[in-house]
Amino acid sequence: METEARLTRLASCAGCGAKVGAGTLSSLLEDFKTHTDPRLIVGFDKSDDASVYVINNETALIQTVDFFPPIVDDPYLFGQIAAANAISDIYAMGGEPRLALNLLCVTKEMEEGWIREILRGGYDKAYEAGVIISGGHTISGSEPLYGLAVTGFAEPQKIRKNAAARPGDVLILTKPLGIGILTTAAKAGMTDQALMDRLWQQMAQLNRDACRIMQHYHVHSCTDVTGFGLLGHSCEMAQGSGCTLHLQTGKIPFHQEALEMADMGLVPAGAYRNRDFAESSVEVRGQISRAMQDILYDPQTSGGLLIAVDAKDGEDLLRQLQSTIPAAAMIGYVTGPTGPGEKSLILEA
Repeated sequence: METEARLTRLASCAGCGAKVGAGTLSSLLEDFKTHTDPRLIVGFDKSDDASVYVINNETALIQTVDFFPPIVDDPYLFGQIAAANAISDIYAMGGEPRLALNLLCVTKEMEEGWIREILRGGYDKAYEAGVIISGGHTISGSEPLYGLAVTGFAEPQKIRKNAAARPGDVLILTKPLGIGILTTAAKAGMTDQALMDRLWQQMAQLNRDACRIMQHYHVHSCTDVTGFGLLGHSCEMAQGSGCTLHLQTGKIPFHQEALEMADMGLVPAGAYRNRDFAESSVEVRGQISRAMQDILYDPQTSGGLLIAVDAKDGEDLLRQLQSTIPAAAMIGYVTGPTGPGEKSLILEA
């Protein structure tokens, strides 16, 4: 259809690739005056996926917000992907999403039908997740943007922070990497429809099953892999936990086509921002190609969960995940704190 060649052209960046770099965010928030409250058990100090406020012994409130420019030209699919991405932060914390507010920016070039389809995609995905969209806010601007502010709930003891990995844990990733590279290649007309259909389905997939399955195991830490790439989010987990994360690159799931495109230099700008943030914490052991490293830094949109689970539960959790999420894979392990001059992220060939 005619509209399907235009939506992404209205944006200078796509999906989570538009995310401001992690290092930049940390410096922007430095020295701000803020209240403290012992009931706020997760704030922005550990760069976690959402904030968590304890209401009572049985209930904690989880809040997050996420929005971005179009990563696909189909407005309905854009709405679905943006909603799945925003809701994912609640799942990454081990919670159940319940309420959401729309965040929408429209441009003068956008047809009314496009706007309706974006919202319909968001509503349909929220409905699938059991989330009620109870309102929102819409503005006019220079680029289209859509996402959700999401509220969820969990028992306080079941909250999964991104900074609680322990030595002896193993690491599991639930979705393959390469989204940023391949959507960049798609803009250059270098991908086929079958590949794009596979990517769109992956991005629109909720992380609900992975969240619900992991609740039955000794999971110590969890985060979703989005704009900062696998290495950016792994860096936050390692540093926040005071541990060393070992990533076994031969076990990491990724789209094979992404390796080919990265080898040709089709790498989004967000991957370079992620490299700038995390590379000083990374030690490479063995021969790992530059293209493979680009995939590890590649910004993901609506990516999978990175789970740190007690090693005795690792194989059982992986089997349960693979029963509904075939791409899930065990990709590494956690060891003790780094010593002076040592790196907190080890890439093993």
